[in-house]
Amino acid sequence: MHLIGTKWKPLILFHLLEGGLRSGILQKHIEGISNKMFTQTVRELEKDGLISRKVFPVVPPKVEYKLTNRGSSLESILRSLDKWGLKDGEKKQKNS
Repeated sequence: MHLIGTKWKPLILFHLLEGGLRSGILQKHIEGISNKMFTQTVRELEKDGLISRKVFPVVPPKVEYKLTNRGSSLESILRSLDKWGLKDGEKKQKNS
């Protein structure tokens, strides 16, 4: 849980399941995350070996994040969490 047990880490990892994303695009997928929190979270994920960061030598700078093999090993867990969240949301709507 230490590796993915925050509000933002599972969301970032989930959005990288389909492949690498530029940092700006990835951040736009995560509604409500601040620039500071995004930067802090991706740094932690990179430090823990779950994502990799590639910087392209262009102007303006282009940074792309993608899952490492270690990060990819979380796919079934992340997809299960997503599936559970969708079902739970449907139950909440029915009970409203």
